[in-house]
Amino acid sequence: MANSIVAALPNLAIALVVLIITWIVARFAVRIADALVGRTKLRASLRNLTETVVKLAIWMVGILVAAAVAVPGFTPAGAIAGLGIGAVAIGFAFQDIFENFLAGVLIMLREKMRIGDVIEVEGVTGRVEHITLRETHIRQLSNELTIMPNSMIFKNPVKILTDDSLARTEIVAGVSYDTDLEQAERVIRDAVEALEGIDQSKGVEVYATEFNSSSIDFKVRFWTGSKPRDGWQARSVAIKAIKRALDEAGIEIPFPYITHTFKEVVPLGRKGDLGLTGGED
Repeated sequence: MANSIVAALPNLAIALVVLIITWIVARFAVRIADALVGRTKLRASLRNLTETVVKLAIWMVGILVAAAVAVPGFTPAGAIAGLGIGAVAIGFAFQDIFENFLAGVLIMLREKMRIGDVIEVEGVTGRVEHITLRETHIRQLSNELTIMPNSMIFKNPVKILTDDSLARTEIVAGVSYDTDLEQAERVIRDAVEALEGIDQSKGVEVYATEFNSSSIDFKVRFWTGSKPRDGWQARSVAIKAIKRALDEAGIEIPFPYITHTFKEVVPLGRKGDLGLTGGED
């Protein structure tokens, strides 16, 4: 055994050299691929996929060559046959890894959900920072980083908030029942149309939608930038403008009214007028 180990040392040394050369070639190949792909208009996710495929291909070739040098009886055909024997066992053992790997490839290939998009999936809302072959990094709006398996993103509905440059924002404004609704609609529309940051090309929509408990509600819809901050800023400005315009027009924005109904007649008056003594309620 000692003689066999000593005799195999030159082959092991050469195999180690092959692995080092593979590492160097892989680094330079990734740089070259990055430079070539960088001149194109490919998405960042496809660039990552290209670099990963180039790196994997070079390492697979290098490992096969190193194995053939270290073990003289080793051949690529034998390696493939060996993989075929244990394919079922490996598939069950690494099912989640393979699933996330394939999901990552498909996510990178599809056009939607690019790096930088704000998405909402499985209760997580944030900006896509990085996509790998196994996981996706999502920076939440509160700045926490969530790392999600690619299979979870691929198999569940994903809402892409920034797929378009514009998004519709809605506000509900209530007015009292004795209000002239035509006037209220006109006042609300004029207030929103005068605001900056609103896309006027799509117009402002104002609809009377509901007889609420204390008010008649109007739904106000307008278009702003698709980023969450754009929507929040526009809502804040619009609410202030609608409140100011309704106040200036003398239109009441009611708070909830409460009406008490009594089945029996309730006398009103002072305690003495009702003939009550001091010890009675």
